[in-house]
Amino acid sequence: MPLIPTEAHPYFEKMIYLPMIIQILERDRETIEISSLKLKGPYIKIVERALNAVKTDLKNTNIYARNKNMKVIKKVKGDTFTEYVLIHNGYEDKRHYLNARLRNRTEELINEYFTMKGK
Repeated sequence: MPLIPTEAHPYFEKMIYLPMIIQILERDRETIEISSLKLKGPYIKIVERALNAVKTDLKNTNIYARNKNMKVIKKVKGDTFTEYVLIHNGYEDKRHYLNARLRNRTEELINEYFTMKGK
């Protein structure tokens, strides 16, 4: 039996990706606001709607993580890999994520949040 249960893994993934998405979307919103676009409002609304959905998901994830005694610690970021330590009820699991995979998955998730209707 694994020390970290499989049902916890999606929450660990969210604990890694959602903060990155928030940071990216907040930066993008600022870029749109100072851009020379003629009609900034629709773009800002799309970004803010996605940002609100991500923040809600992160809040729910953090509640779950707190209840299950889960933590993610970003350890080492190299040129190719980023190391995270996943902690669940005192058990630690070190994971190496390919930076290209982190970037691609973050982009996939942002696309998913952009296509959500009225969340």
